[in-house]
Amino acid sequence: MPLPKAELHLHIEGTLEPELAFELAARNGVTLPYADTEELRTAYEFSDLQSFLDLYYGLMAVLRTEEDFAALADAYLARAAAQGVRHAEIFFDPQAHLARGVRMGTVVEGLGRALDRAETVHGVSTQLIMCFLRDESAGSAMEALEAARPYLAPFGPITGVGLDSAEVGHPPAKFREVYEAAAALGLRRVAHAGEEGPPAYITEALDVLGAERIDHGLRCLEDPEVVARLVRDRVPLTLCPLSNVRLRAVGTLAEHPLPAMLDAGLLCTVNSDDPAYFGGYAEDTFDAVRAALGLSPEQLRELARNSFTAAFLDHDEERRSRYLAEVEAYEFP
Repeated sequence: MPLPKAELHLHIEGTLEPELAFELAARNGVTLPYADTEELRTAYEFSDLQSFLDLYYGLMAVLRTEEDFAALADAYLARAAAQGVRHAEIFFDPQAHLARGVRMGTVVEGLGRALDRAETVHGVSTQLIMCFLRDESAGSAMEALEAARPYLAPFGPITGVGLDSAEVGHPPAKFREVYEAAAALGLRRVAHAGEEGPPAYITEALDVLGAERIDHGLRCLEDPEVVARLVRDRVPLTLCPLSNVRLRAVGTLAEHPLPAMLDAGLLCTVNSDDPAYFGGYAEDTFDAVRAALGLSPEQLRELARNSFTAAFLDHDEERRSRYLAEVEAYEFP
């Protein structure tokens, strides 16, 4: 039985396994530039973030209908549940689909269909966070927010906004207005910062965007003042160690600064990011960091505890308390 945990940094498009990609391609008449699933898997070798993104966005061509998005989310939730995920706050990239002529409703209603049955079928509570592509214009982000209005909580599944894609050269402040609009609509706010970009991007995400969590935040260690602030304000960092290694942000998993970050008092969580591409889902990631970094059972318990503490469960503290109790009661094999 895996350690109970929350997944707080998971891009649903990044859960597209080669087998499902070929299944959806056949269903939708899409020709993939790969002979079979094995050839596609060999393409999952990346030199940097951009080379990953090129493949990531290219494979989205197979996602066309509500049924496709529901199948994608259902497949992820089944895997997540088997790996101990009790709560998942799932990212999606609407602009990438709108640009292909796929309607916002097709994406959200398809994902929502799977999320509506997630707890009954898989035992996983869920939230949906729409991310803006930072290498697109701020105007495009605002258009995506407007298109999403019918699907925003409390009447729809979208509970928050995020900021992802290529970080360098696209500082958080570029999206000040759309984040202000999201805040006015009552949406939670997170942002990728400090993965490839400098620690100043973390500060900017907090001060300008009002981000409540920082996705990645790895480079905070380069600035002691940023670390002190994150510790003081208990700002969660949703770390993705397997992603960091595959995208060359860290040389090897054994070099990952996660232990130092925990020792510094940072509120770190461990997540799978784009697991179909980076080699592991939630428990796979926990197992990998435990082996590579020599984490103790208590450190793993701290990471799981942090994941529920950092989750947007303010509206349901009873649920949060129940999940935390499961963590405390867990007996490591």
